[in-house]
Amino acid sequence: MADMLVPLLKLPPYLDLIDEMREQGVIIRRVHPFELTPVRAFVEKHFSVQWADEISVGFASKPTTVYIAIRDGRVVGFGAYECTRRCYFGPTGVEPAERGKGIGKALLLACLWGLREMGYAYGIIGAAGPTEFYEKTVGAVSIPDSSPGIYADLLKR
Repeated sequence: MADMLVPLLKLPPYLDLIDEMREQGVIIRRVHPFELTPVRAFVEKHFSVQWADEISVGFASKPTTVYIAIRDGRVVGFGAYECTRRCYFGPTGVEPAERGKGIGKALLLACLWGLREMGYAYGIIGAAGPTEFYEKTVGAVSIPDSSPGIYADLLKR
């Protein structure tokens, strides 16, 4: 999968979306460092140990660079940035039963705004999965010849 480039200076606003999510019973916010264990457990259960390892980096940043979606006191989604590499968004994921409700979009925008607030003009989505979603939501474009990029020569799992 190719990487994608996001023009951070053209991001749509996201605070209204965060408020809409709250009205629907979903809280989108930065994680606290002391929430590492339950968030890692969620990521491992629904996605992978590798992604859980990746987001652990974001817990050490001040402020943290991981956002979570919470419904009824439990994690239903996460998004991270500046974990894999500087200026990179991801990994991110939403529990299958919660997909299609705007949670992924809210997490994406919160994280990309985090990159923009750090001073970046462009962000990178590494090995982007749902490319049409990223194109439509934030104007991301594929980076030619970017695969496998930083994901070359990985350790065998």
